[in-house]
Amino acid sequence: MANRPKSAGMHHGPGFRVRLDMQRHSTTIIGGLAAFPTPDISDLLNRLYAVDARIHCLTPETSQLCGPACTVRVFPGDNLMVHKVLDVARPGDVVIVDAGASPSNAVLGDIICTKARHRGIQGFIVDGMVRDLSGINEVKMPVFARGTTPVGPLHRGPGEINYPIACGGVVTSPGDIVVADADGIVVVPTGVAEELLERLRAQRDSSEAYLKAVQRGEFSNAWVDELLTESDCPLIHPELPPTNGVPRGAPLEEPFVS
Repeated sequence: MANRPKSAGMHHGPGFRVRLDMQRHSTTIIGGLAAFPTPDISDLLNRLYAVDARIHCLTPETSQLCGPACTVRVFPGDNLMVHKVLDVARPGDVVIVDAGASPSNAVLGDIICTKARHRGIQGFIVDGMVRDLSGINEVKMPVFARGTTPVGPLHRGPGEINYPIACGGVVTSPGDIVVADADGIVVVPTGVAEELLERLRAQRDSSEAYLKAVQRGEFSNAWVDELLTESDCPLIHPELPPTNGVPRGAPLEEPFVS
């Protein structure tokens, strides 16, 4: 009988490993960021840390997440490490699964979400598919993913927990703060979280004052013309043909009433 090729087995190390813990920011920093919507956070991160919009909220639109990223990488179609992360993640963590954007298999469903609820996991973000959406909604577990499929996963590996992943085009490291709401998902790198929160708070008062002025109709678009002028953009006034013999823009005579 032929021996099984060694290349067919799992090899310990990169691609098949679990880091059991990670550094997390204080609840003060996490709670502070939770007070801001993702568009504000994305703007101050220069629009480069928003996850692909095709990863969207599948649970009620009121679903919101803000917490440390507990990262999972799986082989497309497998979810062994998604089961294991239930033992690794701490209450309040957001589990982010890099499933390679595969449309072939769901990597979690209502059973994993029910277990996660008991473990205090805040929610899931999946760069891939999920299933059992009605059951997920019953346990009120926020889930963001690319979509749903009835096709379930295998449980063999390989995979990793708490190592850097790519989620929707954004590199995400364990402990980064992930913020998700109805507008989308933003990843805040752990090294800039505190400074970012300070800038968000400093901007808040001026932003609120500007919005209130716009709501009153008090605004100017002069800044638009300044930018156009700086870029030498021509503003062209075409000579339009007259309408009913009256040049466009000319005042109309009062109609005769008998």
